[in-house]
Amino acid sequence: MFTGIIEEQGEVIAWDPSTDAARITVRAPKCVSDAGHGDSIAVSGVCLTVVDQGEDWFTADVMAQTIAMSTLTNPRPGERVNLERAAPVHGRLGGHIVQGHIDGTSELLSVTPGDAWRVLRFSLSPELAPLVVDKGSIAVDGVSLTVSAVGDDWFEVSLIPETLSATTLGMRAVGDRVNIETDILARHVQRMLRLQSPANAGTTERSES
Repeated sequence: MFTGIIEEQGEVIAWDPSTDAARITVRAPKCVSDAGHGDSIAVSGVCLTVVDQGEDWFTADVMAQTIAMSTLTNPRPGERVNLERAAPVHGRLGGHIVQGHIDGTSELLSVTPGDAWRVLRFSLSPELAPLVVDKGSIAVDGVSLTVSAVGDDWFEVSLIPETLSATTLGMRAVGDRVNIETDILARHVQRMLRLQSPANAGTTERSES
């Protein structure tokens, strides 16, 4: 479990694809400072498991479903990624409950600059639109954000200077794709409403990354 408060920007060192998966190696001195084998680290919003590590890097496996659903398709060495270690039970919930199981990707549609802030507008798919509400929580590339405006097929977030400098969102340009995770509470409500509908009785759902 994560909170969407990014601890550091990591750097992709290597991406080693195989037939139906890949291994990613990321330079992350802060996140590996107390990490161990099997620990969880969110990489731009995607929960990954440490399988190997060194003094300032870690390696994790990325399964085919995650590659298909996320921006972790073929990251180049040197690419920056947002990193967060799993939240300790005794820690503060500075952002919101983030699972690291993304719903898919969105495209950056526009960037509106301000004196001390920046508004980013992203695309919103029809299946995710019911889960995104004004002033609700959403994770974009693993960053816990508040929805500042929403339409039928788009949503906006307003970023302060700290977020722009501490995360990769400050480097995003129109056309870039980002990982999206909607609020887990909204997903539970949607699931309960679906099960209460007689027309959807007996349907099944698959797990997402």
